[in-house]
Amino acid sequence: MVVGLGFDLIEVERIKQVTEKYPKFLDRVFTPREKEYSLAQKNPYLHLAARFAAKEAFFKAIGRRIPWSKIGIYNLPSGQPELELFTSVSVEFDRMRVSLCHLNSVAGAVVILEKD
Repeated sequence: MVVGLGFDLIEVERIKQVTEKYPKFLDRVFTPREKEYSLAQKNPYLHLAARFAAKEAFFKAIGRRIPWSKIGIYNLPSGQPELELFTSVSVEFDRMRVSLCHLNSVAGAVVILEKD
């Protein structure tokens, strides 16, 4: 049964502008592993934006915010994204599913929380 659903869409340029204007933004929002992965890509802002969108989608799925650093969006060896939570939340769920998408200028994510 679905107990939480969140969706977010963001312009990649917005992430680039915020990062350039506020250098600490990266450290405040992304885990070291997320930064390492994203900054190694050909278009790092595209990957950062997708992860930002996934975190926003997770906030919407649980109905509240938690510290940005308590959520990590990583890729399995297959390339499939995976959401890792480093704290407890008030919504009870058994599984988290995340899907990322991006074009040249826009990134988006959907998060689904399921309970048996």
